[in-house]
Amino acid sequence: MEEPSKLQLPETFLSFLEANGIDPSIYSHGDSIPRYVRLKPGFEGIVQEIESEINCKLEKVKWLPGFYSIPPHVHIARSKAYQQGKMYGIDAASGAAVSALDITPGDHVLDLCAAPGAKLCMMLDLLADKGTATGVDVARHRLAACRTLLQKYGVGERSRLFLADGTAFSVPPTTNQPCGPSVDDHEETFKQWTSRKPYKERKQEAKARNNSALPQNGQPEIIFYGQSSGVIGLKKKELYPSLDQNDYAYCGYDKVLVDAECTHDGSIKHIQKFEQWGWTTLERRVLDAERTDRNLTALQLNLLRNGFRLLKEGGTLVYSTCSLTLAQNEDVVDQFLAENSSAELQEIETAKDWPCRSGRTPKTLRFDPSTSATSGLFVAKIRKLPPKEAESNVV
Repeated sequence: MEEPSKLQLPETFLSFLEANGIDPSIYSHGDSIPRYVRLKPGFEGIVQEIESEINCKLEKVKWLPGFYSIPPHVHIARSKAYQQGKMYGIDAASGAAVSALDITPGDHVLDLCAAPGAKLCMMLDLLADKGTATGVDVARHRLAACRTLLQKYGVGERSRLFLADGTAFSVPPTTNQPCGPSVDDHEETFKQWTSRKPYKERKQEAKARNNSALPQNGQPEIIFYGQSSGVIGLKKKELYPSLDQNDYAYCGYDKVLVDAECTHDGSIKHIQKFEQWGWTTLERRVLDAERTDRNLTALQLNLLRNGFRLLKEGGTLVYSTCSLTLAQNEDVVDQFLAENSSAELQEIETAKDWPCRSGRTPKTLRFDPSTSATSGLFVAKIRKLPPKEAESNVV
């Protein structure tokens, strides 16, 4: 198989592409994919100021509100708008996955694989001054970077961040609804979040960071919560209630994003980086047998299962990956739908004008550099049916 791209991909990666039916010519589009930025709501009036500073035009992305494209070689890190938290970089395809959730102010939203945090920032922008967004990730250092991002862009007030395994995370949103048993009034409550912690606690966290370890007791660790996230004033047992499966029907999240861990083969700019990092690093991070066989797709399926479990009846879940393979996308969704009569695949109404194509499974969508001028992304939207509707959904 000949490689038409300037990028000299190694034979092992070409074999991976061939085994998954992916045309390697897609990687020739890397230098033509624009860089995308999103302006925070209320700052649309500073477009000309930004253009003057970065010496190029911001092209409005007509199919995605708030998004602009700039040439791929232009950097925004030194611009005042970026440094002052008025705009941030996020690929338009990733923005489309968030947009597919149809977030409205007042929703309680869960991002089950939240780091590095750009999609979570967009969720919080869409929530405005109502509702909450909860971010979960398995990597402490990536979650710390996510926390920094939320604070930089001033969207952390209604957010919570948990270090946890997304396949087992079980913390419901904090709402006014009673969730779980009453607790001892003498138990200490959560105070306002602060980064200043006792020396002993800082030492334990430093040790955990070095070990990249999840909490040993298996319980999620909350590492950040905003003033209006519903955590302040709660007791620990109220934050981590013991719930039955049926409790999530009324006590779950309104919207859930499962942007699952994947091989990242659809992220052209990500693959380009391995030319500097070394192709052996690509083989270790992308092509390792434990990541590309059933173990990875099992992880993706379990993330999808748990995200759906935490969803309220009538709620919406979006499953996405930046892989171009069928195994990590349509195959995972098809298997999940086959085992869940209460799960219904939905048309993405906002996608009528999106520059993408249909996936193999009807109602799913695929972005790729040649079609969309974005990174590759698969998107599926799933609704959780109430029991009566689920009964009629059984074939």
